[in-house]
Amino acid sequence: MKKFFEDIKKDIQFKSAGPGKKLSEATSSKPQAVQSNASAKPRHAPTEGAQRAGAAALARIEQKQRPRVQTSQDAIRNQVKRELEAEAAATAAEQKTTDIESSKAVTDPTCFSVSGVFFTCPLTGETVTKSNRELHIKEAILMRFAEDPVEASIMMIHTFNKDREKVKAAIDIINKYIENICKNPAEEKYRKIKVSNKIFQEKVRGIEGSREFLQALGFESTQLPVDGQEGTEEFLVLAQPDEDALEQIKKRRDALQEAEPVRATLDRQPQAFRPSPHATRFELPPDFYNLTAEELKREQQLRSEVVERNAMLRTKAMREKDEQRERRKYNYTLLRVRLPDGNLLQGTFLARERVSVLYQFVRECLVDDWQPFELMAPGGQKLKEEEEVALNECNLAPAALLTFAWDAGVQADIAAAGKQNSSVLKPELMDNIKTLS
Repeated sequence: MKKFFEDIKKDIQFKSAGPGKKLSEATSSKPQAVQSNASAKPRHAPTEGAQRAGAAALARIEQKQRPRVQTSQDAIRNQVKRELEAEAAATAAEQKTTDIESSKAVTDPTCFSVSGVFFTCPLTGETVTKSNRELHIKEAILMRFAEDPVEASIMMIHTFNKDREKVKAAIDIINKYIENICKNPAEEKYRKIKVSNKIFQEKVRGIEGSREFLQALGFESTQLPVDGQEGTEEFLVLAQPDEDALEQIKKRRDALQEAEPVRATLDRQPQAFRPSPHATRFELPPDFYNLTAEELKREQQLRSEVVERNAMLRTKAMREKDEQRERRKYNYTLLRVRLPDGNLLQGTFLARERVSVLYQFVRECLVDDWQPFELMAPGGQKLKEEEEVALNECNLAPAALLTFAWDAGVQADIAAAGKQNSSVLKPELMDNIKTLS
């Protein structure tokens, strides 16, 4: 160990002595004068970090000075990239054009075979659009309060509330109130309804028109004290009725139980058209479909798939399942009937309405409505008036062109008698006859 430390000391002395010196010489002696600064200060080697930085800078310079030569694979790759980018841009432009055209097709009413689906309000007799029918009926019912609050409140209960089970539960509770009053007209407790009562809160209060009906019967809102608690609570109180008033209350109760919701009736918009080669062309507005705008767009894209699917070998069960799915897509159907004189009769129907309704519509538009006739569906299928079959079950939704034919035997008798009528449709339809565009 001692020798190890001595060797270290000698090594230090050797380095500190400088060049041209012996270890035996005194270290205090001054070194000889040097000829230049370079010999006095020797140049040290660059550090490892400096070497790495220099190498990186040199590589960047060489990269700039020596551009990369593209190989044939690079050229092919760049060409493919440019073609893909051009194709994507063309596809995006085409899709944008299609969206614009689809938007125009949906929003432009002039391209439709009919401007929309219309209804007739049973209270006012006015014709309203499909989207405005409920609002119009509500306004008409509220206007009735000035004339007959009992009738208006009954309409409110059955029309404004969509949940039929809740409506029935509320009517049952109101009926129980009235029965107790009729059995015990002198008992005050039966003529008071505590508004905070749990049954009233859960069954009656949430039904629109229920409170209005009770008020129309004679119940009045009153603040009354409650046994066992401070302050007062709201009660609906009915004054003691006489016999005539009791009979009136019973009639109004019966009216409440027998009433039905007020619903607008479909306006068929009957229209006559001159003979046209475009009779089988139909452009229907969105109101005819039980689909959203996005679903309609998707439906158009799937038309080609439907053609391919129909060409495939499919079982009867598969076809019936597809037909049922198709029927649910349409709420309404636009039907045209080609008459013997070539003119066309057009009308709007609910897709689930019966064939007999179609026969009735056609008969009401004829001059000789007493004559028997037949209607033939596309493909030559005869529609039987007496059968209770829906229009969509006969593949007549969302639109179809039917053929009209008089009974041959009756026509022969009329011709023999010389009483043939030149016009088929009624004058009011012929006066407004149009041309299909």
